[in-house]
Amino acid sequence: MSGEKYTLDTNILIYCIDRHAGERHIKSIELIEQMSKCDCILTLQALSEFYSAVTRKGKMPHGVAQAQVHDWMILFSVVTAVPAVLQRAMQAVDEHQLSFWDAMLLETAVQANVTRFLSEDMQHGRIWKGMSIENPFGPV
Repeated sequence: MSGEKYTLDTNILIYCIDRHAGERHIKSIELIEQMSKCDCILTLQALSEFYSAVTRKGKMPHGVAQAQVHDWMILFSVVTAVPAVLQRAMQAVDEHQLSFWDAMLLETAVQANVTRFLSEDMQHGRIWKGMSIENPFGPV
């Protein structure tokens, strides 16, 4: 894993607290524990999406969700998008038919020099500007 830099998509963060997610719940907990020992960053967007989703869907009370985000902000470095990321994301939407929010996550990760983007929702095996997109729940 030397030289690799990781980030986690929102879905992994949500599965980590969703006891109804079965194997994905267990795998996400293990993955976050593993990533805490690696060079792994989280995007402010993924943390924001996590908070919004779990509180909107009633998976966590606001205070508990806020505490979880705070804990992850201590455990991982958090990166934010710079204005140029917005421009590149809009271009990616137009040229690659990505959702805007996925494009923002990808471009923010590229900005942070991430080499491995872990997500269930994006195309496994795709290389985005030198960064590998991987589904941690897929076959090994």
